[in-house]
Parts: sequence; C-alpha cells; structure tokens
Amino acid sequence: MTEITGVSGELPPGKIAIIASRYNAGICDSLVQGSIETLTAAGYDDQQYQVIRVPGAWELALVAAELLDQSDCIAVITLGCVIKGETTHDEHINRSVSDALMRLGIETRKPIGFGLLTCNTLEQALQRSGGTVGNKGNEAAEAVLELLRLSPKLDASTRPV
Repeated sequence: MTEITGVSGELPPGKIAIIASRYNAGICDSLVQGSIETLTAAGYDDQQYQVIRVPGAWELALVAAELLDQSDCIAVITLGCVIKGETTHDEHINRSVSDALMRLGIETRKPIGFGLLTCNTLEQALQRSGGTVGNKGNEAAEAVLELLRLSPKLDASTRPV
C-alpha cells in the first residue's frame, strides 16, 4: 500500500486569497495574522497573497467563488467568527456558509481553507484565535498548503500506466 500526502513537496506558483470577515474584528484580525504567518513561513511573500475583507461570515462564499474563478488564484482561506446569541441565527449562518464553501471547493477543485469559528461564547473564540487552543487561521492556511502539495501527487498517482 502506498500512502500519498501533501505534508511535504513543492508548492505551486499563484495567488492565495485570505478572505476575512470584519465582524468580530479583533478575533478575525488574529486569524488573518495566523494565516499570513503560515503562508510566509512556507515561502509565499506578500505579492502572492492578498487579504480581502467582507462584512461578515455570510459573504465569505460569494467572494471566494468570485476569486476562485480567476485563473491565477490557486486557493482561498476563509476566516470568520460567528458566536451564538439568543436565537438560532448562528446555526443558519454556520451551516449555510459551511455547505457553500464545501460545494465551491468540489466544483472548482481548488483548496479552500475553512477558518470559520462557530463558537458558543466569546471566550471560546478568543481561545481559538491565538489562545490556548491555537490559531485556526494557522490551521486553515496549513490545510490549504497541504492540499496544494497533494494535488499534483494525486494527478501522478491516478494516471493509467
């Protein structure tokens, strides 16, 4: 059995978009910083990624779709934070955005980093944006990098002999 991973290997040229919500700005700023740190450590410079701000989590998928249609965009990282309130509004936003981003990734076959925090409390969000649980912005960027390395390996491994 052969195991194929994207943990190592070359990263492709192209642009990566970091799409981040302005809502819950302090938390989203920390997520953006985590993604930038990860991309920079992997060798991407500030000419190869761009941060695009949207009003809230709801708009993440629409802007991701527009950017992924551009030929030089190789991936997007989506970052946001929805904290449960008194109603079920958060559940509708979280499920809709999650489903739309998954569908978009399958349709475009380009990596989408999922950094949408879906927390019950502000404290949970703080812990996931650089606190004791880490930074989900870093994790979303790491997932994108791994998929970018994995994709050409899948192409090579699935060709008929």
